[in-house]
Amino acid sequence: MSGQGGGFLPMPLKHVNAVIVGAGAGGGVAAKELASAGLSVVLLERGKWYSAADCRKDDLRNQRTTVLGNGFGPDDERNPRVLVEGKRETIVWPSEGGYSNNAACVGGGTFSYGAQSWRYMEQDFRMRSTYGAVPGSTLEDWPITYADLEPYYEKAEWEMGVSGDVANNIFKAPRKKPLPMPPLPPSREHQVLLPAAKRLGLHPFDIPMLRNTVPYNGRRACMRCRWCVGFACETNARTGTHNTVIPAALATGNCAIRTECMTREVLLDGRGRSRGVAYIDAAGHLQEQTADLVIVSCGAVESARLLLNSRHRLFPGGLGNRYGWVGRNLQSHTYPAVTGLFETETYDDLGPGASIAICDYNHGNPGLAGGGMLANEFIRLPYQFMGQVPPWIARWGAEHKEFVRNAYRRTISVMGPVQEMPMFAARVELDPKVKDYWGIPVARLSGSKHPHTLDIARFMAEKAEAWLKEAGAAQTWRRMPGPSLSGGQHQAGTCRMGNDPKTSVVDRDCRLHDVDNVYVIDAGVHVTNGGFNPALTILANAYRASERLVNAWKGSRAHS
Repeated sequence: MSGQGGGFLPMPLKHVNAVIVGAGAGGGVAAKELASAGLSVVLLERGKWYSAADCRKDDLRNQRTTVLGNGFGPDDERNPRVLVEGKRETIVWPSEGGYSNNAACVGGGTFSYGAQSWRYMEQDFRMRSTYGAVPGSTLEDWPITYADLEPYYEKAEWEMGVSGDVANNIFKAPRKKPLPMPPLPPSREHQVLLPAAKRLGLHPFDIPMLRNTVPYNGRRACMRCRWCVGFACETNARTGTHNTVIPAALATGNCAIRTECMTREVLLDGRGRSRGVAYIDAAGHLQEQTADLVIVSCGAVESARLLLNSRHRLFPGGLGNRYGWVGRNLQSHTYPAVTGLFETETYDDLGPGASIAICDYNHGNPGLAGGGMLANEFIRLPYQFMGQVPPWIARWGAEHKEFVRNAYRRTISVMGPVQEMPMFAARVELDPKVKDYWGIPVARLSGSKHPHTLDIARFMAEKAEAWLKEAGAAQTWRRMPGPSLSGGQHQAGTCRMGNDPKTSVVDRDCRLHDVDNVYVIDAGVHVTNGGFNPALTILANAYRASERLVNAWKGSRAHS
């Protein structure tokens, strides 16, 4: 192997039942569920285990002046990707938007996210059945339904801790229990937007959040500081896998976590079954961890990359890629945003900022295949606000400064994640030339958004603008998305779940069609991505897939 890895160390590592690659949302839940069931588990994470004490309040490093999560890895120096836009190929770095970064650390995106905690709607699992074929799109139904996932949504909400009040969301799917914690008291933005939504005949409610609003499960309540999304939580109130399920997994005594370990490939035996993984440890040594089961939980981009890098004489195109679907259908969320300027102050300096939402436009929009929810935006820091200046204001100089000085405390932004149309040509491949610090071929991203996704975005922007004007905005301006490829922290779709091996990568239990002891448990398996932040769906599906894996393990005791 080229790069920084040395030879294998002479002392082999102890064989375990399961090795999990990635300590984010999916991998963290899987580690806890398997370890609690008595399986021996090794959890590999390429990043560090951060605490709030490690992370200074640096607006430029942490906030979304680059990309969300960039403050928590991966580092630029060792982790390039290649972005293909038409005939142009560019090497991009984690601090650049085209990279489609997801934080690389224990907790993954859940360490620095905004913590919106949405259940998908029933229609979100039946998009093809609801809307039919969309030309140029690979729109399809999931092989599971909302009813299949509902008990696990509930488990995630109560075991990990979700706050909010969705009682007024008349569009929500059936649920058996309310959320375990109340919402935070309404902010000034919330108080401005609530009556306006009602006057428009809409159905506003408090956003569900993976965030303690009262002490819960031994962790403190949110103190509502301005350094929220994009930063480490000082009070540990924001819920992630790093402060819930991963500590629980370690407490069983059946799980070990190894940080700063870069996994190179899934290892296969002569029969084509997995026998573990090869990875480079923090000291730069190439290690081999053997295991009965391998669970890939690296995020949609990196999970596809790992499978494609795991070549074998039986799988020359990469593991799980017999029909060329690994890396396909990369999707995220398209965000149209509208900002309103008010005569009076709307800013009260209380985090997390986002608090009020509507789901009136997720489905049933004439002529459109889907939609999305709309909500006010997270709290913005002064430097971040520079990107919200309207197009008629100069980008620098006295006019710019005067506008920011006068408008910063008098604006509200409303936006929402459009449910994108998946496309076969939006994909992750291996770049044939560029390698990372460890000598591993990097992800090569290519493709674009479906035109219909942009149609939906324009519709959603109109609705957001109407809401702000009804609330009293004197001026409004839009920030509209372009046609470029989506990725980022909401990345999904590259290891699609399905019943047909010819058009999907994993089965309904998240197990590779081609190899019965390799699983993918992250948003890569999402067939479609809903019109919501996907965190709770990743967690819920991880609980479901892990339970089915454990049951199958106990039933068969089949070891490699």
